[in-house]
Amino acid sequence: MRANWLVVTKILAILVCLYLFIVGIGGMGHSVKLFDPEVATKILTATESPLLALFIGILATSLVQSSSTTTSIIVGMVAGGAISTGGAVFMVMGANIGTTITSMIVSVGHITRTGEFKRAFAAATVHDLFNFMAVAVLFPLEVATGFLSRLSAVLAGAFAGIGGLTLGNPIKEATKPVILALAELVGQNGALLLLVAVLLTFGMLFSLVRILRSLVLTRVEAVLDEHLFKNDGRSMLSGVVVTLLVQSSSITTSLIVPLVGTGVLKLKQVFPYTLGANVGTTMTANLAALSTGNLAAVTVSLAHLLFNLCGIALIYPVPRIRQIPLTLAEWMASAAIRVRLLPIAYIAVAYFGLPFLIVLLIGGG
Repeated sequence: MRANWLVVTKILAILVCLYLFIVGIGGMGHSVKLFDPEVATKILTATESPLLALFIGILATSLVQSSSTTTSIIVGMVAGGAISTGGAVFMVMGANIGTTITSMIVSVGHITRTGEFKRAFAAATVHDLFNFMAVAVLFPLEVATGFLSRLSAVLAGAFAGIGGLTLGNPIKEATKPVILALAELVGQNGALLLLVAVLLTFGMLFSLVRILRSLVLTRVEAVLDEHLFKNDGRSMLSGVVVTLLVQSSSITTSLIVPLVGTGVLKLKQVFPYTLGANVGTTMTANLAALSTGNLAAVTVSLAHLLFNLCGIALIYPVPRIRQIPLTLAEWMASAAIRVRLLPIAYIAVAYFGLPFLIVLLIGGG
């Protein structure tokens, strides 16, 4: 009986840690708004070139840590005529890359344990590398032909006149009061809230990993293998469904990283799951676009969905091509074990340094 109560207590502790972990992620995004309420709008309005728009999408999403938020803002700005449909399509490509930063940060939480860190960093990196590959293939095609914009415009015609569709976000509503309370506690200071949110996120991550390790992980592994991750198709579908429920691919993918780190799941199992998350996260922007009743906004949101579907269709079905991000992720994870500062340097350069430099050079020029 005592053992059963202990298991129940640990499960409740996991739920509390997950809740506060999500609060931490939300707090990081909210802190950016406190620096400057119009910072996202200012960043997103500069769309003079496809390359600039791509890196603005990466930088903006890295800052707010939510592609759903970024693409919803983009959709709203397209509906308001602030940015063009063409520029917006390249922005959402960048948003797909930027959203992977959260799981990358989460993987660093395992850095003190070599084996766990290697597995966790590979799990986070494989999602990032796939999105880079998808952009590398589809970005030049879109520049040359505009096929995503054209196809999504045709499909958007079927939704002409549809409006008023909204979907509540239970996760956001459940965590919003605590996030706002933290903001009040630090006096609406963006820098302090960011610091508190980062500490909370990592604190809950360490707690979550420790509790998971103390449970009988073989039972958890059996349940996951039997249901969510039994095969590639089911794993991908699980990624779509879970992301639809929480309306955040950042949360969906970052929660799975500790499970890979602790050995509950394997890299090959979570790879299709992250691709499903890519598809699921587009639904928020699609609902936002439909609620505006604006044809251009619907076009952009559909382009985001088509981008992810095309990326999966071009890369995943071919075994040798599908293996590329897996092999690179494992190689980078091995390199990260030898050079522990590599993940931090990678996050700093890929998500902030390079995008900021591109925006500064092209946008400033």
